[in-house]
Amino acid sequence: MVMSTLLKFLYPPPPSLFISTMSIISVVSIANAGFSEIKGKHMQYSKFFVTIKNENDEKKKKKRVKIESKLGMLLLYGPSFLGGISSFAIFPDGDLRFVLVCSALSIHFFKRVLEVLFVHKYSGSMDVEDAIVISLSYFLSTITMIYCQHLSQDLLEPSIDLKYGGYIIFLVGIIGNFYHHILLSMLRTNGEKEYKIPQGGLFNFVICPHYLFEILIFVGVSCTSQTLYAISFTLGTIFYLMGRSIATRRWYKSKFDDFPKDIKALIPYIF
Repeated sequence: MVMSTLLKFLYPPPPSLFISTMSIISVVSIANAGFSEIKGKHMQYSKFFVTIKNENDEKKKKKRVKIESKLGMLLLYGPSFLGGISSFAIFPDGDLRFVLVCSALSIHFFKRVLEVLFVHKYSGSMDVEDAIVISLSYFLSTITMIYCQHLSQDLLEPSIDLKYGGYIIFLVGIIGNFYHHILLSMLRTNGEKEYKIPQGGLFNFVICPHYLFEILIFVGVSCTSQTLYAISFTLGTIFYLMGRSIATRRWYKSKFDDFPKDIKALIPYIF
């Protein structure tokens, strides 16, 4: 009963141990990263990452190679963008759904690269080791989603087609995410480095509207794809960004005494 209902919305899982394994790894590992954010274990490139300094920490820092944050962020997103656009050459006979999924992933990471180059303002540095690990994670997730879509072309299509509605949701997410990233970039002018409370757009209601729209991006990709792996990755991403938004709101409340109490973390008036 449950399986027959799901198959109305999803392709059957392709006969691939790799895809099945990655589906489980994605949802568990990404969701766990979100729970870690809530518990205070933040990514090292996060603005609220704090370490307790001791002699061992100092020794480790001296051994770790660092690069400029801007270069590190390009390393995070560049390979996934290249993976997305390369898929058109690797799988030239893809159907419309395949083309939509690959174009969505390519657009998403191309936007990320453009934001790193022309929108976001960076200071500090990033560990090369951390940048490589995160970059590989993004790249592996991207090519797995593309490969899963390729394998699914030979399977029975879902009876309920969500690809057009999904792509519209994706576009709404891309535009909303980009708009709120622009608002964030405008907080600092003339070389300022201090943090400020974001304002404008949905920042008047939640502290992380860019995360809300990023969730819409991957919900849109999932609906366009209608594969189990895309759904698994999106579920993990939702849990992760929920954790990040909670940690972000907590950080702003600790940093600013005048932080508005009615500003939620992710969803206006609700969460």
